[in-house]
Amino acid sequence: MLFSDLVASSNRVAGTRSRLAKLRELAQCLRALAPEEIEIGVLWLSGEIRQGKIGLGYAAIRQAQPAPAQEASLTLLDVDQAIEQIMTTRGAGSATRRKNQLDSLLSRATAEEQSFLSRLVVGELRQGALAGLMVDAIAEASSLPVADVRRAAMYSQQVGTLARAALVEGSAGLAKFRIQVLSPIAPMLAQTAPDVETALEQLGGQAMFEWKVDGARVQVHKSDDTIRVFTRSLNDVTDAVPEVVEAIRGIAAREIVLDGETVALDSNGRPLPFQITMKRFGRKLDVDAMRRELPLHVYFFDCLQLDGESLADRPARERFEALERALPAGIRIPRITTTDAAAARAFYDGVLAKGHEGVMAKAVDSPYEAGNRGAGWLKIKHVHTLDLVVLAAEWGSGRRNGWLSNLHLGARDPAGGFVMLGKTFKGLTDSMLEWQTKEFLAREVRRDSYTVYVRPEIVVEIAFNDIQSSSQYAGGYALRFARVKAYRPDKPVGQANTIDDIRRIYAQQTTMTDR
Repeated sequence: MLFSDLVASSNRVAGTRSRLAKLRELAQCLRALAPEEIEIGVLWLSGEIRQGKIGLGYAAIRQAQPAPAQEASLTLLDVDQAIEQIMTTRGAGSATRRKNQLDSLLSRATAEEQSFLSRLVVGELRQGALAGLMVDAIAEASSLPVADVRRAAMYSQQVGTLARAALVEGSAGLAKFRIQVLSPIAPMLAQTAPDVETALEQLGGQAMFEWKVDGARVQVHKSDDTIRVFTRSLNDVTDAVPEVVEAIRGIAAREIVLDGETVALDSNGRPLPFQITMKRFGRKLDVDAMRRELPLHVYFFDCLQLDGESLADRPARERFEALERALPAGIRIPRITTTDAAAARAFYDGVLAKGHEGVMAKAVDSPYEAGNRGAGWLKIKHVHTLDLVVLAAEWGSGRRNGWLSNLHLGARDPAGGFVMLGKTFKGLTDSMLEWQTKEFLAREVRRDSYTVYVRPEIVVEIAFNDIQSSSQYAGGYALRFARVKAYRPDKPVGQANTIDDIRRIYAQQTTMTDR
């Protein structure tokens, strides 16, 4: 395929708000790809490159603008091979050689191709082809049932690999995607409910309620004597958390895949703040010293595979029964199953009294929806929080002079991009101000006299009282009394809350007011 054809398709996707139009355009483009082009094209249409970082700084890429070619001649493979050459260039003077290689590539590209390439390699290609939409486009292009493709996507590490399997091998290709021990999958996420009564109602009158621990999400895989611990972003942190490894080493199961949370506890067994727990996951650690200072405890709440049998598609009650058979009580999350709102409220109050942040309510028949924010899981917190993305920050004044302070907060838009929900400078400590100033400037896209606009790469957990309608912001909503609870380096931007989540919470508030 000519590179220009893919660029034109991407521009058409970006130019419409219609999900159906985006879906049809993407599917048509996918059908036109040769087998060896599928992984490359799907990633580019999703705003990614298979090489990841190419070794050139943001400024160098943005400044590389040679005169464009008058006619399109580049193919997808031409461009991919050029990017691969740039990434693999090493040694003395490599920065200059990489810049020259980029200039050479761009000089062969038309103006539209140059624009696409520059935005692609710096991660600024906002075209509305989000992961969920791309998965549905793969189903459309391959004429496979969308439910089958979505299921396979739960266990695929990369959407390009999934697309090639579906388009080239069909149903047989999809069958290869399943839970495999020692290969992490994206964790299931939860929606929000305002209280236990609403949760019971939404989950059909019966639910499992369990502690919601404000710790670090961990996925643990055991295969005989090999144990691996992964974060919610699928990074291997086994060496940093020996307590988690030890908690699993002695169990009888030969193979097991577990989902849970690990948290630092004080001397009285009460949870420490999330930021304290995250000190155990720093880049440079004296693990033995940190273990003595901040010992971790792990609570597991789901079992996805046990001794060769996949449980992810089984009802929650069956997975939890398997968890009880496999693990001792001390590392299983406490939970109750009830239809009684009073019992659920008493359980919730008891969890708060122990210092935890709330409860999870789970449908007894729900499957495990890897990577999805499923309706079968609802989180109920004493303080409402959202995971939002920092879009910009304003320079502070007075005591905060010289620091980037007031945050511009955005929710993900399922159609592409982000929807601003407001600003806040509350809850920021001096150490946070120092850290975020450094991190924001490293991600600067542009600025005006008092605002630095940044690449949307940082997730921040925001506490708030409620959501109100607002004509000030394009999404029509604003957060009341928003304040920073914690930065969430463990959460990728793709797991931030969406504007649909905001609408849902606002509707729940309205319903509560009307009762």
